[in-house]
Amino acid sequence: MEWGISIRRACKVLPFDTSTYHYKSCRTDQAAVERRIKEICEARVRYGYRRVHILLRREGWVINMKKTRRIYKELGLQLRNRHPKRRVKAKLREDRQIAVGPNDIWAMDFVHDQLATGTKLRILTVVDTHSRYCPATDPRFTYRGEDVVQTLERVCKQAGYPKTIRVDNGSEFISRDLDLWAYANSVTLDFSRPGKPTDNGFIEAFNSSYGWNA
Repeated sequence: MEWGISIRRACKVLPFDTSTYHYKSCRTDQAAVERRIKEICEARVRYGYRRVHILLRREGWVINMKKTRRIYKELGLQLRNRHPKRRVKAKLREDRQIAVGPNDIWAMDFVHDQLATGTKLRILTVVDTHSRYCPATDPRFTYRGEDVVQTLERVCKQAGYPKTIRVDNGSEFISRDLDLWAYANSVTLDFSRPGKPTDNGFIEAFNSSYGWNA
């Protein structure tokens, strides 16, 4: 050493524990978890760090809430526009697959209609992108996340559960009720990019064919 004394003696003089001097960090590179958090937030634009943390734990990441929050803030994700404008440039989705059979991929969205009395209706429409089968066109005066779950649970008991459901970032589709239902039934929610209705083109075409207002 430069001062001609041993590490043990130097630590004793400071005082400084030798185990601290020899300690080597066991922390893994956080680049992978940062990349995954970005991917989640790009697909689920209205998710906060708590919802992101739940998805990470479901996928098997060993991470606590504080670390998720720290990375989330370091990446500047807390500053995202919660209501993205259509001019926002979205990342290309290269991981999307084409449906190869019935119940592989469903598409889901809302359309609106109005009674002669002026009362407005919301209709939940669901289409199988492979068979073009429509398991549900469910009208209600109001729709919440729990109502979407009720409709899906009813139709899935008859038609079976899909592997993936493509939806937009509407409040009913990003709700905890739908998220928990999808997780419990091994259904993946595939969210469209902000300002990209073509990501869910099957349901857009289906809705327009009925002359409703999407």
